[in-house]
Amino acid sequence: MLEAHNLTCVRDERTLFSDLSFTVSSGDIVQIEGANGAGKTSLLRILAGLSRAEQGDVRWHQHPVHRQRERYHADLLYLGHQPGVKSVLTAFENLRFFHPAHSPEALLAALDEVELTGYEEVAVGLMSAGQQRRVALARLWLSPSPLWILDEPLTAIDVSGVNKLTALFERHATAGGLVILTTHQHLPASRRTVRKLSLTSAEVI
Repeated sequence: MLEAHNLTCVRDERTLFSDLSFTVSSGDIVQIEGANGAGKTSLLRILAGLSRAEQGDVRWHQHPVHRQRERYHADLLYLGHQPGVKSVLTAFENLRFFHPAHSPEALLAALDEVELTGYEEVAVGLMSAGQQRRVALARLWLSPSPLWILDEPLTAIDVSGVNKLTALFERHATAGGLVILTTHQHLPASRRTVRKLSLTSAEVI
């Protein structure tokens, strides 16, 4: 469903990776690995259509993403390093902004999944960095998008939260979704095989 063709990424006159090609199919969980500065975030932004590669392209259902931005972004949930939530809105209002089709009960249930019950009406700008991160992660319980691209989703999450998120990734993949993520944490044992793409060696396992 998602194809990367001969991607080359250059930042500040330094080549982070070159001629990188791989595919991600329905049901895949792919972990991008590499040392700091290897280009993990740059690769995710290229895959999400937020920046362009020096060379190569990204295709969704065999068509370049830059030629079908509206459709692609409808099929994509991207969570980057920054929470990407609106600081002047409450946690509940943020979820209602991003997912207006869901009922109030569904929005509250998503906040409960990330242990923010009691913080529904707190402005996100008054929350800690970890809590803001959890507001963003609550979107994973609401998004109908088949493709999830997640940059360090487990940062500042405790063990029980990591286990809950990992189980959610598995359910999404089992339902035919695709998950691409970076993380410095060790992923818990999974019933599904997690494919690993190393930017250091440019190998996909």
